[in-house]
This record gives sequence, structure tokens and C-alpha cells, in this order.
Amino acid sequence: DDNDLTGNRLQIPPLLEDQNPDPDIAAFTLTAQEGKTSFYLDQQTATTGYNGSFLGPVIRIRRGQQVYINVVNQLAEPTTVHWHGLVVDGHHDGGPHQDIQPGESWQPEFTVDQPAATLWYHPHFTWSTANQVYAGLAGLIYIDDAVSDKLDLPGEYGVNDIPLIIQDRNFNQDGSFSYQTTMMGIVPGQTILVNGTVNPFLPVNREKIRLRVLNGSNAQNFFLTLDDGSSFLQIASDGGFLPAPVSRKELFLSPGERAEIIIDFAGDNKRTQALVQNQKTLLAFAVSETVVSSEDIPEVLAAIEDIPVGPDVKTRQFDLESMGISGTINGKYFDMDRVDEEVTLNETELWTIRNLGGMMQAGGHPFHVHGTQFQIVSRDGRKPSAEEQGYKDTVYVAVGEVVVIKVRFTRTGLFMYHCHILEHEDNGMMGQFLVK
Repeated sequence: DDNDLTGNRLQIPPLLEDQNPDPDIAAFTLTAQEGKTSFYLDQQTATTGYNGSFLGPVIRIRRGQQVYINVVNQLAEPTTVHWHGLVVDGHHDGGPHQDIQPGESWQPEFTVDQPAATLWYHPHFTWSTANQVYAGLAGLIYIDDAVSDKLDLPGEYGVNDIPLIIQDRNFNQDGSFSYQTTMMGIVPGQTILVNGTVNPFLPVNREKIRLRVLNGSNAQNFFLTLDDGSSFLQIASDGGFLPAPVSRKELFLSPGERAEIIIDFAGDNKRTQALVQNQKTLLAFAVSETVVSSEDIPEVLAAIEDIPVGPDVKTRQFDLESMGISGTINGKYFDMDRVDEEVTLNETELWTIRNLGGMMQAGGHPFHVHGTQFQIVSRDGRKPSAEEQGYKDTVYVAVGEVVVIKVRFTRTGLFMYHCHILEHEDNGMMGQFLVK
């Protein structure tokens, strides 16, 4: 019974309506707009969202589909929409060069050509990405394919297949967002929102539940466990399914990273369980008496095609150094007019990413590469752990750590690589590369 739990029922974002009846074509309209959101009953917060006041709908597309999106900017400032994790041409990627002025619109189009995955979208306008995401601009993208169709996994949207966008926020006394930065970076949020819900609970039946988790925070890492210490299965990372489920007791996600996990409530005698960080409940589960039979999770999920590496592989090195809120890559701050790297289409490269630390509370950096899904070769010379053996687009690199990835670009154009701590990205920690 929901009444046993204090808090607010978890909001589930709507699925964005496909305006084209042809199953091979999808057409969507996405409008960035201002609004007001009641996170607390007696107060209204000025926010932004897509097709609503805070966050955005889930865009659900299929491999092989031709997709057309009409992106409308009803904000008072320029924005862009970047499809984070989607393999598209540079001019449809939504990076800083594809700005949409107030009152204008942008029409990217692409054919979906990558495996089933949980991706996301968010602004990427130069110097204001952090503020725009904090105010509410973010949403999820689901890709389905023939593999995901066949897998016996929880798949009923909003019932046993649940999106979770986790973000930290601070509020002023009047209910407005308190977005504060110092020379060190953003002030961490005291309140955790899940799908824009404060103190959320999710009613679940006694069955296996699939959670698609995005760390949508500007800078905060999340280290998630179940309150009773029990284990769950991770079935996917950023770019889609892992080769096989990985049993885990904790889930670490840095900003921009995603994971799909399965929690089994079937054999659970407790009334509630919770997803927690440092003993603090992020999401409580209200477990009903209703038993729903669910199959065993498949032991094999997807064949991960290994990105081939030739004998004379091109290598590049990216040195990350932070200085409080700002930072550099290879000693350089971002410059819109400078191309930092030129990459050959369809050729695998090895990229070495080193976190050299820095001054003033240097920490880890989530390194994101646009326009591709890469594979992690090694972390400090060691083979990556099982949960990092799928496709990734964002990889966390701790201070002093060296991560090698193999990356191949199948689309031409200008793309970004950057730290996904949004304040670092806005303050110089980004570079751009041209694929041709």
C-alpha cells in the first residue's frame, strides 16, 4: 500500500509521440521551454524542460529507423540539443556549433545504426551547458533492436522497465534552484531528485524490475547500493547490453554514464527496499503482495563485436588537468575555432586518457567522446572489469589513472571530446576533432 511510505510517487517521463505512422520512419517534435515545477507542495520553482516544465520525454527509436526531429527553442537564450551516445554525422550531433537561437528551430535527421541502448539528450551550448542542464534540460533516448526484442527481460515501460534520471540540486528558501559555483566548481546538491521527484518511492510487484539509470548530475558521482546489501544484475552500460549479466552489490556512475540493472523482488519478504547512497535513500520501493511470474534473466545477452585493431594503429594521448572549476586537455583550453585532432573515417585508434590531477581539489573526470561508442582496453594496464566490457561513450578516469580506449568513427564531421563535469566542460575542458 502506497500509504505506508512517506514521500512522493516516482514520476515516469512520458514517451514522446512518433508523428509518422510508417514503422520505418520516426518523426518527433521537441520543444525547449520555460515553466514552473512543484518539487515541494507549497512552492513553485522556475525550471526548464522539453515539452514540459522539467526534464523531457523518452524518445524511443529502433535500429534501422530513419529519424526526423524538429527541435524548437522557446527559451530566452540560445541552446543546442546533443544526442549523447548516438552515432550520427557531426552536423546532426547537436554540439556547440549547432546552436538554436531563441524562437528558431533545428531539424536533425539520421538513420539509427547501433545496438539497443539507453542514451540521453541534453544542451551543449558553449559556456551555458551546466546552467541549462541544472535548470532541467535533459531526457532519455531508448533504442530497440532485434536483439532486445528477443531477450526475455522486463520490458513494460513504467511498470517493470523504469527510467531513472538521478540528479543533485540545491534549493533556496523560496523554492528556486540555488545553482552555486565557486573557484572549486559547483556546490554539491543537498537534495537528490529522481526523474524530478523529491523523496521518491516506486510501487513494484513481486517480480524482476529493470532500472535504466542515468547519472544526470552536473558533477556528482553516484555510488548506489541496495539498503539490505543484496546483489542485483547489471545487464547494460552506456552503449547497450553487456555480453552477459554481471552480479553486483554496488553501482558507480559518474556524470553522463548509464547502466541498466535488474532487481529481483520476487523472493523478497520485506515490505520495502531502497536504492541508497551512503545510507541515504535515493529511491524507496513499495513492494506489493502481487506476485508476477518472471523468467530467469538470460545468461547471454548480446554478442559484443570487438573493434578491430590493425598492426600500425594510430595512437593519441589526452592529458586531463583541472584547476578548480576550469581545466585543460593536453594543456589547452577549448577554442571553437581550433580543430585539435584530425581522424580518418572507419579507422580504429587507441586513445590514452591520463588524469594528471591538478590544483585545488582535483578529482576524477568522466571523459566523453561524441559520435561513437568505444571499448575500454585497459585501466592502469589491467583489463577492465566485467561491467566495463561493453560499449561505452563516457569513461571515468580517477586522479593518476591511465585509461586506454579503442575508438572508431563511422560518421564524418566535427565532434567534441570533453570532461562531462559540466562546469569543467564550460570552462575549457573540451577539444574538437574532425572525422573525414
